[in-house]
Amino acid sequence: MLRAATVQFEPRPGAKEYNLARIEHFARAAADDGVQLVAFPEMCLLGYWHLTKRDAGYLHDVAEPDDGPSIARISALAAELHLGIGFGLLTERDGWLFNAYAVCLPDGTVHIHRKLHAFEHEAISCGGRYTVFDTPWDVRVGVLICYDNNLIENVRATALLGAQILLAPHQTGGTNSVSPHGMKPIPLSIWERRHADPAAVEDAFRGPNGREWLLRWLPSRAHDNGLFLIFSNGVGRDDDEVRTGNAMIIDPYGRIIAESWATADAMAIADLDLDLVPASTGRRWLRARRPELYRPLTAKYGDEVDARTARFS
Repeated sequence: MLRAATVQFEPRPGAKEYNLARIEHFARAAADDGVQLVAFPEMCLLGYWHLTKRDAGYLHDVAEPDDGPSIARISALAAELHLGIGFGLLTERDGWLFNAYAVCLPDGTVHIHRKLHAFEHEAISCGGRYTVFDTPWDVRVGVLICYDNNLIENVRATALLGAQILLAPHQTGGTNSVSPHGMKPIPLSIWERRHADPAAVEDAFRGPNGREWLLRWLPSRAHDNGLFLIFSNGVGRDDDEVRTGNAMIIDPYGRIIAESWATADAMAIADLDLDLVPASTGRRWLRARRPELYRPLTAKYGDEVDARTARFS
């Protein structure tokens, strides 16, 4: 059994100290409740969507190396609280920028995933490897950031590498999908009037541009691969878009076992029965695979595009 938590919060653009304080606040609350692993959203150290409108110089200024001060600070907090903490940030390595997610374990180990399908800015590069690792709780954890989870092959590969828990940090909901029946923006006015008209923002967050969109595909990632999925997300204003929260934990059968209905910063907690993983439908399907048939999965068909093109056209 592993006690896990997922957090949704509204980061302030570029305000590292404020955002770090929110991370620490929820990490301490999680530790007080016996949580062993807590997940925060994608790029929550800096805020997200405003970065798409900044120049490359600004991004290099706010990025940190893998051994930078923010990771060091959260790593020290993880050791103090005996808690695993995952959070999103912008990193720089050998001059290359990455949308990254650091998981700081209580034994001092840090694992960093670099988003495989980055589309936010031409200066942000895509990572080139999966991130799956052992933990002090005798469970293997994987990380996929936002769009990474949309491609079913990524979750399958992560499961095949032994992940029993997938951390899936996002900044989603209320964004403008080019698909005719995909999610669409939520008017900023709905968020700004949330105190005067809470029902309107609740309906928007739970409707087709928020929770309903997530439920079209997110539980299937957990079910089809037989793993727990911990979905964390931003909530509220993200530059000129609105994130819909809906932080949730899904079990290996695709069942939501904890979620937040809040339209504000919040945390959801669940006890993960790891014995569900080996007996799950998804794990049975993994064992029934016939890899010799899957050559088409690795063939190029000539219409492949990078994530920027796939996302915006």
